[in-house]
Amino acid sequence: MQDAQELKALKVPKWPFFLADALMLGLAFFVNWQGKLPLPLDQIITLAICVALGALLGILPYLLEYRAVIKYGALVKLIETSTLCSATEKIQDLEGFVAQITNANDNLQTAQAQADKTAGLAREITDRMAAEVREFTAFMKKANDGEKATLRLEVEKLRRAENDWLNVLVFMLDHVFALNRAAAHSGQEKLIAQLGQFQNACRDAARRVGLVPLLAAPGEAFDAQRHQSVAGDAPAAAGVVAEQIALGFTFQGKLIRTAVVRVEPAGAEVNPGQLPPITTGGDQSQLPLSSTPA
Repeated sequence: MQDAQELKALKVPKWPFFLADALMLGLAFFVNWQGKLPLPLDQIITLAICVALGALLGILPYLLEYRAVIKYGALVKLIETSTLCSATEKIQDLEGFVAQITNANDNLQTAQAQADKTAGLAREITDRMAAEVREFTAFMKKANDGEKATLRLEVEKLRRAENDWLNVLVFMLDHVFALNRAAAHSGQEKLIAQLGQFQNACRDAARRVGLVPLLAAPGEAFDAQRHQSVAGDAPAAAGVVAEQIALGFTFQGKLIRTAVVRVEPAGAEVNPGQLPPITTGGDQSQLPLSSTPA
């Protein structure tokens, strides 16, 4: 019960971070609301910074709380080690006491009865100490199991939080890719350049946490391990990528989603600038991740 209360005391207040997160997102919304399309580059960068800071403030209290729990666990282990060393020293002192009793028994043969009583008392003390050592060992094992269970629960919470913000980042990058793709089909060069810079800034921000978009260039050979056809099935024969419909992603070097592409037969002429918009019949931003990070 005391360990649970101490762990509860280590909880980091989250409302200041959530309040700051809401302020950053509100600032991003205000900048976007005040701006006029197309947005200038400085406003786009401001929006990206506000959203990134908001995401960071959202996960920062959980990171601080995890560090506090780790430090608390190290302190508890240090105290347990010190207590065990003290018990060992007491046991060693007891062994020396038993040796002195044995020497006194040899030297004082006339006081045999008293020596026997003293030896019996020493054995009783030894038994009590052994019982206390067994109880202490059982208590330490129980406390260690409880600590492991608590840490395992905290690790699972952190993994769920990591999966949540990873899905948020993928959701945002999918929307940015959709905007950039729509701008490419519109043919407006200024809009294409602005959205391209915004998309690169968002990808650089995501790359800092290990999330890297998986791109498929037009004319590239179709790879079933990295690509999936927009039709939902693998091409019957060898084909090439005609257009990328949705991004694939790798997280810290691990593939979590394949890129959705439109496939043309091998040898067909591919001209990305002349491709019409493609409708997949679904929301590309909701494409599921194939796996979550361990």
